Amino acid sequence: MKVVGLTGGIACGKSTVAMMLKELGATIIDADQISHELTAPGGDALPALREAFGEFVFYPDGTLNRSVLASIVFENEKERQKLNDATHPMIQERLVEEIEVCRKMGALVVVLDVPLLYEVGLESLADITICCSAPQDVQLERLKTRSGLEGQQALNRINSQWALEEKEKLSDIVIKTDKHFGDLQHDVQEYYNTWISSLA
Repeated sequence: MKVVGLTGGIACGKSTVAMMLKELGATIIDADQISHELTAPGGDALPALREAFGEFVFYPDGTLNRSVLASIVFENEKERQKLNDATHPMIQERLVEEIEVCRKMGALVVVLDVPLLYEVGLESLADITICCSAPQDVQLERLKTRSGLEGQQALNRINSQWALEEKEKLSDIVIKTDKHFGDLQHDVQEYYNTWISSLA
């Protein structure tokens, strides 16, 4: 089984590449989805978040106010580190569990879709790492279209992660996503075929 760590900058096409890999037959383990489950009502991460940030980031009914938390952590590196410290050990535990489930089920290629793969040291879980990359003007345009974010707010989101150049240096493969959809699909198919061949 080949475990692929998929990361990249915000609005760099990572979800599109993950979707392409899934269509080719890869099993996708989505760290954002795990994070969402851990912070949903009754989620295991809520006590740690309450301890780290107080009642301020919760609604009166006890559910997490994601927009308030986002406004805090995307503008302050220290607060962002508190969030990572509170949630990422649990996310790593779940990733390890799900990788093992995939192994037992006989999966050939498992993709760990993890935005902060390097920032929180999860690259050790992968055999190969991929960084999805795009120029900053493309990132800004995608953020505006996708989330309505622009100006300083959009830049704060981009700057809340490591610089793309750093992630690219650390990755085994860099996929440039500012290209025609068909060309991107071709690139992804080539990499996938190589991984499958290496398992034969």
